[in-house]
Amino acid sequence: MDGKFLIAIVTNAVYFILGLVALALEIWAFADCLRHRPSLFVAASKRTKTFWLALTGIAFAIGALTVLTGGSGLGLFGIAAVTASCVYLADVRPALREAGSGGNRNVGPYGPW
Repeated sequence: MDGKFLIAIVTNAVYFILGLVALALEIWAFADCLRHRPSLFVAASKRTKTFWLALTGIAFAIGALTVLTGGSGLGLFGIAAVTASCVYLADVRPALREAGSGGNRNVGPYGPW
């Protein structure tokens, strides 16, 4: 077995695994966006639900195409898709959770901490 052939196999496997991880993030972002009420997006000042559904949906589609084509590389669109999903998960999702809880996270079962 040629050394270059082995390196190519390992490289393709790594790209495929990275594509699967990216797809999992994109599915998580899209599914989470689906479950929140549109009014929470406005209350959290994070654009609209339609905007985030479109962005995470496109990211999900790009991720699915990347994996279906063998995950040979994320490319520019793949990186943009993962970035959009990560922005949703790291910025929008916590703001929605905060807006949905009334904004007071320091209250325990028997009153303030």
